[in-house]
Amino acid sequence: MNGRGRFITFEGIDGAGKSSHIEALAAWLRARGQSVQVTREPGGTPLAERLRELVLHQPMDALTESLLVFAARRDHLATAIEPALAAGTTVLCDRFTDASFAYQGGGRGFDLEVLARLEAWVQQGRQPDLTLWFELPPALAAQRRAAARAPDRFESEDQAFFERVHAGYAARATAHPGRFARIDASLAPAQVWGQIEAAMGRLGPAR
Repeated sequence: MNGRGRFITFEGIDGAGKSSHIEALAAWLRARGQSVQVTREPGGTPLAERLRELVLHQPMDALTESLLVFAARRDHLATAIEPALAAGTTVLCDRFTDASFAYQGGGRGFDLEVLARLEAWVQQGRQPDLTLWFELPPALAAQRRAAARAPDRFESEDQAFFERVHAGYAARATAHPGRFARIDASLAPAQVWGQIEAAMGRLGPAR
């Protein structure tokens, strides 16, 4: 397929279950003849993955954290996402800039105007075609995280932090209703998948 690919992002607090559905959507799209690239943020390129390790495991203030995340995003966009989209590939990304507004803006209380400037500089107008927001009450997400793995620097935060992150996502969804699709992540996996299929229907056929 040639031409402009579609950019679909998966968002949600840690423990919402989005990562378990991204490969399922990739397989679903490939079965329909689409070229698909699955990636993540922070990360997605060798440089961005190195920055990811710093962000997840090294102590730092909110400004440093934000700058590192957007530096990783810039490299990710320039060397992976934009070339894939230009080749007509559908890109599925586990988190993107909405996460910065939720985690650094909401969770850390960092200046939203600074984040908006970074967004404009780094993305140069690029936004997802569709954002699947896996919404889950923070208390339930905490239960899922506790059963899953050893926590990183973000996952170790308290419930109040994740309440603020959740509010940050809700604010982004309100500000960008045209591209956000709310997925009730508290439901059974089959029901979550049904919501994803319905949201994909909003995009129409691939170009």
